[in-house]
Amino acid sequence: MTVLLGILAKLGGIFALLLLVVALLGQVLTAAGLLLAAIKLSIVVIFVALLVLIGVAIFVDRSRRRREARDLSHV
Repeated sequence: MTVLLGILAKLGGIFALLLLVVALLGQVLTAAGLLLAAIKLSIVVIFVALLVLIGVAIFVDRSRRRREARDLSHV
C-alpha cells in the first residue's frame, strides 16, 4: 500500500509540474502577443504622426510662399 502511494505521489508531482509548465507557456505566449500588438500599434502611431507632420510642413511652406508672393506684389 505504501509503495502504491509513493508511486502515485511521484506521478502526481510529475503531472503537477507538467500542468505548471503548460500554464507558464500560455502566460509567455500571451505576454509575447501583447508585446507584438504594442509594437504594431506604435508603428501605426508613428506612421500617422509622420503623415501629419508632412501635411503640416506642406501647409506651412504654402503659407510662406503665399506671404512672400503677396509681399513681392506690394513692393
